[in-house]
Amino acid sequence: MKSGKWLILITILLIALFGCSSNKNAVTGGNVSYPKWWNTQTEKDYICTYGMATKSSQTMSMDAAKANAMAEAARYVETEVNAMLKNYEEEAGVNNPQVLALTQNVVENISHAKFGGVITGYIETYKDTVKGKTTYTTYIQMKIPKDEVNRNLIENIKNEEALYNQFKASQAFQELERKTGK
Repeated sequence: MKSGKWLILITILLIALFGCSSNKNAVTGGNVSYPKWWNTQTEKDYICTYGMATKSSQTMSMDAAKANAMAEAARYVETEVNAMLKNYEEEAGVNNPQVLALTQNVVENISHAKFGGVITGYIETYKDTVKGKTTYTTYIQMKIPKDEVNRNLIENIKNEEALYNQFKASQAFQELERKTGK
């Protein structure tokens, strides 16, 4: 009799466990697709940056995607400058805290640079309705003229006189000007 009660109890527990474990609303895996033009750099005179956003309003979706693309542009410039400045510091053996602080300041200024001549490349917006709620997902390509990016780099570096003087004396600055065509 006791073993029968245990058997019934174990059966009920197993049914409860298996019954609770199935999730009918589970999200199934799948590929996320992007437009064919996404993350391409085919423009000779432009640096292409990309942004994506999903919002409840089509306009907000487009604005947020554009802001994300421009943030990517600022990160791109900051990464480029960081690499060039790190190369310079290693080459020159810079250990001066003032120069290091100026280097950081230049990088921060450049990452907040304003770009002129920016144009929208491709833009695609998709409307999706789930459980009565509509969202818009926008993919956007922004094109920033390379000359504009290069001008921002050179101007911001030249504005920091102490850093500029050390750069001017080094081959790293000449390399920077050669790469940017200035």
